[in-house]
Amino acid sequence: MAVANAAPITAMSFNVPIAIGYGNGLGAPAGFLFATIVLTFFTIGFVSMSKHITTTGAFYGFISHGLGQVAGMASGLLATVAYVIFEGSLIGGFAYFAHDAVKTSFDVNIHWIIFALAGAVLIGVLTYYSVTLTAAVLGVTLVSEVVLLAALGISVLIKGGPDGYLFSETVPIGPAFGNLDGAAFGTAAAAGTAAIGIFFAFWSWVGYETTAVYGEESKDPAHIVPRATLIAVVGLGLFYTFMSWMVIVGQGKTKAVEYSISAAPVDLWLTLVKDNLGGVALGLYKILLVLGSFACAMAFHNAASRYIYALGREAPWAGVRNTIGSTNAAHQSPAVASWIQMGITILLTVLFFLFTAVSVPGADGAAAVDTPELVPYVNMYGLLALIGTAMILIVQTICSAAVISYFFVKKVHPGNVMWSLVCPLIGGAGMVYALSLLWQNREFAAGLGAGSKVFTFMPGYVLVTLALGIG
Repeated sequence: MAVANAAPITAMSFNVPIAIGYGNGLGAPAGFLFATIVLTFFTIGFVSMSKHITTTGAFYGFISHGLGQVAGMASGLLATVAYVIFEGSLIGGFAYFAHDAVKTSFDVNIHWIIFALAGAVLIGVLTYYSVTLTAAVLGVTLVSEVVLLAALGISVLIKGGPDGYLFSETVPIGPAFGNLDGAAFGTAAAAGTAAIGIFFAFWSWVGYETTAVYGEESKDPAHIVPRATLIAVVGLGLFYTFMSWMVIVGQGKTKAVEYSISAAPVDLWLTLVKDNLGGVALGLYKILLVLGSFACAMAFHNAASRYIYALGREAPWAGVRNTIGSTNAAHQSPAVASWIQMGITILLTVLFFLFTAVSVPGADGAAAVDTPELVPYVNMYGLLALIGTAMILIVQTICSAAVISYFFVKKVHPGNVMWSLVCPLIGGAGMVYALSLLWQNREFAAGLGAGSKVFTFMPGYVLVTLALGIG
């Protein structure tokens, strides 16, 4: 479930072009490696606490035990808001590629909002019936995604690329912190910032900690949760680093940047799939890209519903506990919380449809052209992902402090100095660094959302959410 939340084909297709074209350029794989290291340190501390605590609201429960219920409620609300908008982000990506796939395959132009609304409703219905059904749907797409991506990576590893394997320029940690140069390799690229590359690398992992969210539903959470969570973070990290490296190798320096800054950045992957694996694989990749984004949105819906449910269960008002904090008698799923999540996703979709726009530069310096079909990808996916990931990194940093407090301040259980003190300290410091990079480059980041200023108000969203949680 945790790996499906991260949706490998969605993470690679959506995030790698952004990292290459607007972030750390050829250092994108190094950005994934940096995120792997930071999250591994964080996860070691996280799972050392999960051996003693089983809770539906993972971050909320852990922080409550380590720093108190006030800090837990505030952080839990922040994590809930993040997961709520993550479904909207992925619904945007799903709608964009579903619209494009139908249009290019059948020459039928169905507006993207139809796919978005239909996807949100279908997810609400499917997740109403239980985690088992959702896990089965996710599992089919997940296995297919991993097999196809692995086949692509191996094909590039065997064939090589026009500029060689470029290992020293892509994989070691150093390039993760370099900025893409303007006009890099003779392209029309503007100067990028490492903050974007590193941040979209972290976004590719969001959701892996949901192994702890489902702890109450597993038979042996004390052993299953730590093992599954560590496998998820390390396994995803190695796979992401390898695949982002291979796509750069396969395309070569110039084409990798050119595709990433183009009006169709996913061609970074599609053209390589066609060249190396053939037309049948290309068709399958497109299908899996649509299904993968849908499955990922479904996984975030499940997680968000359980966060809402967990907060409702702890609410001081009986009416809230008996509705939002209740489960369906027949399916034992958090039905009311699930319907609330579906309603919020639909509202976000309508708001982006009505009040946002995207323009792309015209040919040969002509005036910018309004491109409404890019709204779900550029605005919904990109902007909501940035805001939500920032919130999750803040919560994970607080969770690192909670782990240390749980073992060494409250001393609820004996703590290992390396696993329960040093590791969460290093992980927390790494996430603070990533957040500081994003803050320093917030104006550039907002530009990814078609010049939107919504992102620049992110500190306000965070402070208001934390205040509501404390209140």
